[in-house]
Amino acid sequence: MATLNLTEQEYIDRYGPNPAHTPAGGWDNRQPDKLVKTHCCFCGVQCGIQLKVKENKVIGFEPWEEFPVNRGKLCPKGVKRYMQNEHPDRLKAHLIRSLDHGFREASFDEALDKTVAEIQRIQGAYGKDAFAFLGGASMTNEKAYLNGKFARVALQTANIDYNGRLCMVSAGAANKLAFGVDRSANPWSDIPQAKVIILAGTNLAECFPILTDYVWRARDNGAKIIVIDPRITPIARTADLFLPVRPGRDNALAHGILHVLVQRSWIDESFIANHTSGWENLESLVAEYTPEKTEQITGVPAQSIVAAAELWGPAETSMLLHARGIEHHTKGVENVLSYINLVLASGRIGKPGSGYGTITGQGNGQGGREHGQRCNQLPGGRDINSPPHRQHIAEFWGVEETSIPQEGLTACEIIDAIEAGQIKGLLSISFNPLVSIPDSERTRAALEKLEFYGAIDFFMNETARHADVVFAGSLQEEDEGTVTTGEGRCVRLHNSVSPPGDARRDWEIICRLGQKLGQEKHFSYDKAGQIFEELTAASKGGPIDYSGMTYQRIEDEMGIFWPCPAPDHPGTPRLFENGKFHHPDGRAKFHAYPYRPPAEDIDSEFPLFFTSGRVVSQYLSGTQTRRIGGLVDQYPEPLCEMHPLLAKKLGIEDGDRVRVVTRRGDIELPAQIVRSIRPDTLFIPYHWAGKKAANRITNRALDPISKIPEFKVCACRVEKIGPPENASTSHGQ
Repeated sequence: MATLNLTEQEYIDRYGPNPAHTPAGGWDNRQPDKLVKTHCCFCGVQCGIQLKVKENKVIGFEPWEEFPVNRGKLCPKGVKRYMQNEHPDRLKAHLIRSLDHGFREASFDEALDKTVAEIQRIQGAYGKDAFAFLGGASMTNEKAYLNGKFARVALQTANIDYNGRLCMVSAGAANKLAFGVDRSANPWSDIPQAKVIILAGTNLAECFPILTDYVWRARDNGAKIIVIDPRITPIARTADLFLPVRPGRDNALAHGILHVLVQRSWIDESFIANHTSGWENLESLVAEYTPEKTEQITGVPAQSIVAAAELWGPAETSMLLHARGIEHHTKGVENVLSYINLVLASGRIGKPGSGYGTITGQGNGQGGREHGQRCNQLPGGRDINSPPHRQHIAEFWGVEETSIPQEGLTACEIIDAIEAGQIKGLLSISFNPLVSIPDSERTRAALEKLEFYGAIDFFMNETARHADVVFAGSLQEEDEGTVTTGEGRCVRLHNSVSPPGDARRDWEIICRLGQKLGQEKHFSYDKAGQIFEELTAASKGGPIDYSGMTYQRIEDEMGIFWPCPAPDHPGTPRLFENGKFHHPDGRAKFHAYPYRPPAEDIDSEFPLFFTSGRVVSQYLSGTQTRRIGGLVDQYPEPLCEMHPLLAKKLGIEDGDRVRVVTRRGDIELPAQIVRSIRPDTLFIPYHWAGKKAANRITNRALDPISKIPEFKVCACRVEKIGPPENASTSHGQ
């Protein structure tokens, strides 16, 4: 994969002469001034990469083979990540909206002054909570910490949340309920040691391609792979058992598998008795979920449910990994807890090759939810509703405890409150809610009601076009700091280049705003390292303890797993090895939630399930990847996947233009006829904006615990509206 960025001589030195491998654009013979070891800017695997820098520009990359997670391998997004740096859309100046001429360039001080004046005006007229803050989960730990401190100390608003609310919060809430701590139990290096792996609701090969190698290594060691999904995803094509669950029925399927485990005595009674609580209620509940009843609910054949139990039950070692497919539901927390029940009932956790992992979607999806930018959280994973936690952070920050706001609204609730006229002002950073929040026309209407909106970003994303002030922020390689990977490993990002033009590092923008709001002493950092030192000190003694980490240690040790409570502590790659969980009684907790249908189920008017997700060449709302030509070429526009049986019934052929309709609206796009999806289900990827946005039609109904929207299931219908726009183009596979 690195061939595209080697010079001709570098290629010959490494691989020998081979004219067939000459890149179409010729060899890049520019010699870099330096190679910078850092990490990919996309998913939570955070692959190691070396960026080639010349004259303050990133011109290519080299594999970083020593970094243990990816060992030099990169996915298509990682290979091309550097190509966004010189894109003409890169924001290099700050912008202020002009009523007559759209946006005009402004100095940094003018943009700051305008924003601060509007914050003060709105809060003076309507109260502190009338101004909200939305952060991002792809930013560094340092920025996540700073965002939370800025909202509580400078804005003094309760209403701060982050776009991880659309991603990981169901898993995080479930992990805390089951284990008492929000982190995957095992490092990725445990995966190849497992003899059975369940992959539930994770399109691993497209969303987290490098982790596919870990699963394949397990398979090479004799492991059996079970995939649970409404679609036969690429990883499912190589599985030993595929369970094609109906959208929205995941916890019933988990109960059905556990029913068989109990009937066959494939549970660890000693582990359950000594290390868990709540088993009796769960055992009573799953007794009702016979394979036959579970088949009626889930659409998964009874014999397949039994087969899954027969693989999982007697296994010597096992891993259960899941992602958004089971989390993006109004019962996402219940789904996750139901799958965790399988792990706990087997007793296979806290051991090499045995355990549980949540596969993190965003680049810092783990760290981004740990350091205080969530509405219910203070630094170190502390609870904003806990008086001792509040007092600890108040003393650490040097503020009165009563000045720290109480719990505020979540991300979707903030948009709803804007729509209702309760929130009048908003500042966001690295968040594109117009693409990423369901029912996007409601989001658009809400943005238009704001009296002031300020955005910090490095591209003018679709949401920022509604802003009154746009600050030119920083790409990952234009700053330094840390992120925490999906396995709980804190890794180091190195500064590669400086921001172009008048663009500023994100943390500098936040600090200058804090200073102008009268909080100079709290936002007087000179470098990101000072924020990290404060972050680690704030976390000491908390549920999420980084206090033993330093930049140098992280760099020397290729990352450190938290908890790491002291400078001489080695970090904790595998949790629960001593059989102790993080609840006060030291026990993990089973949870017994009966199946309930999704917020919106199919009916005669909307007889099909609609679900959404990702494709390999795009990332989240597409702000970055839709600007990289090679990635756009791989998947130029969203397609509507449907099964041949459904297509034949409706007279739809591959490439035909179709209209997908839900109770919120419709979307028109080409059909893609595939055998890899249930005949009762449609799938559209969500990385596009405007009329191509899948979230025009998804359902904003929220999980009552995590407040995550139900992206993964709603009711729809589909109709043919015409032949392909270009009859010579086919989207079939």
